[in-house]
Amino acid sequence: MEYQIIDGKKTSADIKAEIAQEVERMVAAGKKRPHLAAVLVGHDGGSETYVAHKVKACEECGFKSTLLRFEDDITEDELLKTIDTLNSDEDIDGFIVQLPLPRHISEQKVIEAIDYRKDVDGFHPVNVGRMSIGLPCFVSATPAGIMTLLERYAIPTTGARCVVLGRSNIVGKPVATLMMQKHNPGDATVTVCHSATKDIKSICREADIIIAALGSPGFVTADMVKPGATVIDVGTTRVADPTKKSGFRLRGDVDFDTVAPLCSHITPVPGGVGPMTIVSLMKNTLSAAKKEFYS
Repeated sequence: MEYQIIDGKKTSADIKAEIAQEVERMVAAGKKRPHLAAVLVGHDGGSETYVAHKVKACEECGFKSTLLRFEDDITEDELLKTIDTLNSDEDIDGFIVQLPLPRHISEQKVIEAIDYRKDVDGFHPVNVGRMSIGLPCFVSATPAGIMTLLERYAIPTTGARCVVLGRSNIVGKPVATLMMQKHNPGDATVTVCHSATKDIKSICREADIIIAALGSPGFVTADMVKPGATVIDVGTTRVADPTKKSGFRLRGDVDFDTVAPLCSHITPVPGGVGPMTIVSLMKNTLSAAKKEFYS
């Protein structure tokens, strides 16, 4: 079967160009330039890379961006005070606190301290709750990116059987919720599988759409995929690769080489869902600047 690659890199570039045009129209009309702030605690390699990509994306979209850096010995109180300052800064439309945080800081406390009207990561319980009942809100970036790819590639979702592998608060649960909502893309029959699920293979074999978000490299194999399925691979695990200059490469949750020939559509890793995550954050920031969801 001839499969089509779902190209997140190209799609995200298209959307960034669309956002940049809209921002220039806003500025020309006398409105302020959207402003995103990012808080980075410590020196986690992955977090450093993500934040650098986010700052670059802000430039490409014509946004103003501010990066606040703290050492990993910052106290929880000091971080919460910083969040309070960002909440009340009228020039900042939205901000993110890059996770993971050092052990002595409660991530949940930090998430809940962010004003939900500036929570462009979509992690605040108010946004999660609104999303779950289908109200306008900031949807967390990775699930939003997945839905955008399904929409832009015109993948039929209405009545489709969708299997979500993984139940994290950041991807699995929200994407399952979005896939079952009464809209397009969505309106699917959704099964969520996780570490306690029995007979995952046979469940996956019935799926028209598989969304793999386990963080387990190569978990989805050819014997789990029915011919013609669409496979969305959210996994990005660093695995050792001595042929690469960095000494590692990114590997998805799907064994791409054996699974791809069975698919109608499949996302690669890297270059699939990853770029869409960052562009979804940009879309949320634009919505925040336009006060689309909350006045």
